[in-house]
Amino acid sequence: MAHLHDQYCPVHLCFGLCASSTDCPIANHMPFPQFALANWTFLDAAILSAHAHPPYEDPQIPPPVHVQFVDWVPGICLLLGMLIINLIDKDRIRGDDYGDSMAVWRAHLFLFIGFAFMAGGLAGSVSLLVLKYVMMDYPEQYTYYGYANVSQNVALMLSAVVLWIAQSAQTEYDYSLTL
Repeated sequence: MAHLHDQYCPVHLCFGLCASSTDCPIANHMPFPQFALANWTFLDAAILSAHAHPPYEDPQIPPPVHVQFVDWVPGICLLLGMLIINLIDKDRIRGDDYGDSMAVWRAHLFLFIGFAFMAGGLAGSVSLLVLKYVMMDYPEQYTYYGYANVSQNVALMLSAVVLWIAQSAQTEYDYSLTL
């Protein structure tokens, strides 16, 4: 019965996860803490923004800026791009399966769309940082919201790259940056 589990593991097929630590390299699990830390960084900024208070010396002045929906959009775009990229079958990109002749073209198209979402999310977070937080010359406690947004998107992009490399490897010592 143990041989049946070695041949067919629904957890490994559906989620790309391994049943035990000997099934796959550790690099497959490396992006998940980075993913969680990236999202927590922005969530921390959103929580701080929701609980921001006016200065004690002048309580009538409200906080100058809050995290709004526009601050969430770059992270959502990057997460969508990350999802698109990691759902693409790596064999289709290489052209290893002998099915539909247009499958490789469609895989490359979706790969481009995923990378465009990721690049748009990163560019959007940098633009938001500059236009909403830096140019308005807010105090440092409020510019943290923009820096947290950019750091979330950079960490998510690095997480996607590490996951791509780890899933593209055939063995534990076979890491490359090829598409």
